[in-house]
Amino acid sequence: MTKLKNIVQSPVFAKQKKKLHKQQINDLDIAVKALFHNPALGELKRGDLQTILIYKFKMKNQHLLLAYEVVGSSLFLYTFGSHENFYRDLKNYLHH
Repeated sequence: MTKLKNIVQSPVFAKQKKKLHKQQINDLDIAVKALFHNPALGELKRGDLQTILIYKFKMKNQHLLLAYEVVGSSLFLYTFGSHENFYRDLKNYLHH
């Protein structure tokens, strides 16, 4: 695997991140840094989302999912959120 050089946030990801509190942003940044250093941490999905990896992490006391993809030397961050409707919303975003 090639070394990652940059991180690209989707508009949805940036909008969600903007709504967070400072400590929540800190928790999210820790998860993103972990993925940047080891992109294989996530679980590869099947079916419609077969190129997408999902990383599970904790923000405060809540379990969240982060959808990302590695393309070349870039880490693309699509969205994050709780499990409820996560995959449905992700499919809608990626296929429109």
